[in-house]
Amino acid sequence: QVHLVESGGGLVQAGGSLRLSCAASGIIFSINAMGWYRQAPGKQRELVAIISRSSSTEYADSVKGRFTISRDNAKNMVYLQMNSLKPEDTAVYYCHDYVAGSWGQGTQVTVSS
Repeated sequence: QVHLVESGGGLVQAGGSLRLSCAASGIIFSINAMGWYRQAPGKQRELVAIISRSSSTEYADSVKGRFTISRDNAKNMVYLQMNSLKPEDTAVYYCHDYVAGSWGQGTQVTVSS
């Protein structure tokens, strides 16, 4: 049994910032690569960022330099700091565990122009 819960989404103006959190349970979090994905209405779910068990990171070109993924293994948490937000960042953001293949319920991020 695995459980991922995202939080921290909301409505912000373009250029603003949000910090998303994902709380994980039911997995051995410290050995799992974790990721953030997003899906806008009518569009394909896309990768945003990945963080490995050793905290190495990869980012989609569209968010590189603006978003930062991090993890706290002691708290079973993964974060996504989003700066300089653009309207095209508007989507539901999902936490993903690559070992169990599980997804959270998603948190809505809306960026107004």
